[in-house]
Amino acid sequence: MNARPVSLKRRLALWLTAIVAGLGTLLLIEAYTSAHKAADRALDGQLAAASLTMAESLQWPDGQPTLEMPASALQILATQWQERVFYWLQADNGRTITRNAELPISAAMRDAASHHPVFYDADLDGVPIRLHGREIDSAGWDTQEPVQLWVGHTRRGRDLLAGELFEKSASRFAAMVLITAALLMIAVRALLAPLERLRRALRDRHPDDVEPLTLEVPREMREWVDTLNRLLADQRDRRATLLRFIADASHQLKTPLAGLQSTSELALASPDPAAWRRALNEVHDSASRTSRLAGQMLSLTRLRHLGPDQERQPLALDALLRAVVMEWADRQESRDHDLGLALTCAQPAWVAGEAWALHELLNNLIDNACRYTPHGSQITVALRDLTPDRLELSIEDDGPGVEAAARERLTRPFERGQRQDTEGSGLGLAIVDSIARRHGSPLELSAVSPHGLRLSLTLVRLAPPEADSDRHTPDSGERA
Repeated sequence: MNARPVSLKRRLALWLTAIVAGLGTLLLIEAYTSAHKAADRALDGQLAAASLTMAESLQWPDGQPTLEMPASALQILATQWQERVFYWLQADNGRTITRNAELPISAAMRDAASHHPVFYDADLDGVPIRLHGREIDSAGWDTQEPVQLWVGHTRRGRDLLAGELFEKSASRFAAMVLITAALLMIAVRALLAPLERLRRALRDRHPDDVEPLTLEVPREMREWVDTLNRLLADQRDRRATLLRFIADASHQLKTPLAGLQSTSELALASPDPAAWRRALNEVHDSASRTSRLAGQMLSLTRLRHLGPDQERQPLALDALLRAVVMEWADRQESRDHDLGLALTCAQPAWVAGEAWALHELLNNLIDNACRYTPHGSQITVALRDLTPDRLELSIEDDGPGVEAAARERLTRPFERGQRQDTEGSGLGLAIVDSIARRHGSPLELSAVSPHGLRLSLTLVRLAPPEADSDRHTPDSGERA
């Protein structure tokens, strides 16, 4: 069973969803990072403010620094998350002046704090903390010894604050995604509305309606509509050709059938056995002509409904020409003509073709030449090298020829040449042209000097099998 096709609407929705999801993931990552940065900025500001407040409370009585923790600093550090607060006052030589915990401060961080305020993350007994350090000069006192003040608190409040900020961003993003999804569905439906109109227009059409589509569609869909209109135009032409063929075929069959009926009625009304015999001969001839006409119509119909390259295979065209010409040499229709074969190929004449179709083509070419040329006319079937990779198959006669204006019509069904006294149906060259086009070349008609007609087509040469390439010898010509 064939897999169920994915609708265009669903495919667009999937693609847009994937794009929105990808962008959303990036936005969520950026929101998560921004939330943590915002929390750090906010609480780092509190640490810096508490550090400045504590620095203002630093005193130097008797040349010794003392620090009384101001209530305002504790209020600054006392967040809603009940953070544990740490501080450490150090002399410039690293001596501890006062502290409430031994903070993990490295020599490198002390050196950095002596130049500018620093912030960094550390662990205290397995608990992540955030520290801020700065150097303070004893301005206004006799002693000018600088000291370093470090304050910090646990990171739990920062993480909770970042989580709150991220949740707010995520909720806004979820609302945006839902709104975007609704808008995308509306947009997809609106964008695919012309396709829906086109589908309804085609579905509601009558099978016989092949008029052009007149829908108003976006510019991107105009090429689709133009392509459909070209397809409908081809269908109109094919339908008109088919109806014309059916009308011509019914007329062509009606005439001999009416003749058969009238001949048989006259014979049945006559008591003379000789009249019966004459009527039987006429019935036989008319039946033969009608049978040939029916066979040609079936051949033409088959050619027009076969798929391309349906039965194509490598074949030796020169051998096929010999066989067909030898068949016609024994027929009554060609005994009053000088039928000849000229093979002038320097290499083996192998082509990719349908044997039955090329056999039918040669039969119709020779039959057409015999029917429309006077007795004693010379007819030559020729095969020659046109280029190293192309062959030209032609048939030439020295009959009365055909005017240039009439040559363009001869490949149409039921079109006949200047002689209307023959028993031809006008289907032979239509069949030949259909076969020639199936093999990649239209049938070409040209005049022969001083009089006559030449019909030719071009075929692509194939590389011959190894066994055949060693024994090929070109023929200069032979006549039957």
